[in-house]
Amino acid sequence: MVARTKVPLIRLWLAVLAGYLALGATVQEMPTFVARRLDGGAVLSATAVGIAFLATAIGRPFAGGAADNGWARPVVLLGGILTAIGGVGHLIAPDAAVLLGSRLVMGAGEAALFSGALPWVLAGTEPDRRGRMAGWFGLSMWGGLSAGPALAGAVDSAAGYRGVWWVVVALGAASAGLTAATPRGVPGASGAGVWWRLADLVPAGIGLPGLVFGLAAYGYGTISALAVLYLRSLHGGGAGAVLSLFAVAFLITRFAGSPLVDRLGGVGIATCSLTVESAGLLLAGLIRTEPAVLTGAVLAGAGLALMYPATVAITLRRTGPLRPGAAVGAVTSCWDLGIMVAGPVGGLLAVGAGYRTAFVVAAVLGIGAAVLASTLLRRPVQAAALVPEIRK
Repeated sequence: MVARTKVPLIRLWLAVLAGYLALGATVQEMPTFVARRLDGGAVLSATAVGIAFLATAIGRPFAGGAADNGWARPVVLLGGILTAIGGVGHLIAPDAAVLLGSRLVMGAGEAALFSGALPWVLAGTEPDRRGRMAGWFGLSMWGGLSAGPALAGAVDSAAGYRGVWWVVVALGAASAGLTAATPRGVPGASGAGVWWRLADLVPAGIGLPGLVFGLAAYGYGTISALAVLYLRSLHGGGAGAVLSLFAVAFLITRFAGSPLVDRLGGVGIATCSLTVESAGLLLAGLIRTEPAVLTGAVLAGAGLALMYPATVAITLRRTGPLRPGAAVGAVTSCWDLGIMVAGPVGGLLAVGAGYRTAFVVAAVLGIGAAVLASTLLRRPVQAAALVPEIRK
């Protein structure tokens, strides 16, 4: 029997939170930095925001697979180190190439942080509580992404973008330090050996949940890359508050609504969440006013809040509990890909057809994801893939 109490939950939660606070801070600061330092516009800013998620998407399955096989601690430690190195790259970047390279390094660090830590945590959790624990532990990632922009705004007001990048470096170092202070033993590692084969990195059963999750992520990517610039084009005062409002709505809904995933099931929650997110994006796109954009961001944040625990519950139900790191890592990669695509595509749409069009396109994709969730994801899963303890 695994000694579940040996998992350093709080320390790991804080280590992941620190890393994702750093990433969230860069999302808020990127439009200002690109304009002031590199004389760039919406396309470069959106691409810089999105490209970090390319490395994250590629790295998650490898990090999760390695963690499933007993390498969780060094993987998470590497994540903090790479985050700090990426922050240094932001600080010294003389041109777009160095900035984009630094974004890739930071993205790889974020992949290692969360996808390495989650199997470590799940190894110390009873099987019938893994979905709920994944949702709780996911607050470390989503909380950092949500609160990081507010942190960046406060630091920028006091010390400018260089101050923000120094904070990013410090957060990465803090994450690595917290992980280095954890016990070396990792309970519950399968030690299965090979973990880099395609069948192990991308378990069967994740395709449809991954597609739905990725389409939801496109909406988040549109907001994170373009909402600040959209509001600046309206010459209002809400540009500095929009990502913070999104974060508040997200966190309140996640705290209050997570138990609903166990009660109502992942599919129902995902369908409802996507509907609310799409309504917010559509409001921001159709009504070109500052109150509409801010309200749309709040609705989108509330809608996205429960997508992760719902998707984890759906994924574990379809794939089984033997390789949770690989399964959840692979499906979360679809989230990263959705954000990555939203950055440059949304930027091109904004330049070519206006910000309104970029937000409407994101809303349409969200509606499509809601339809998929309410239809195809409701189909019965093959009996061999079901986990008796996880029925939601």
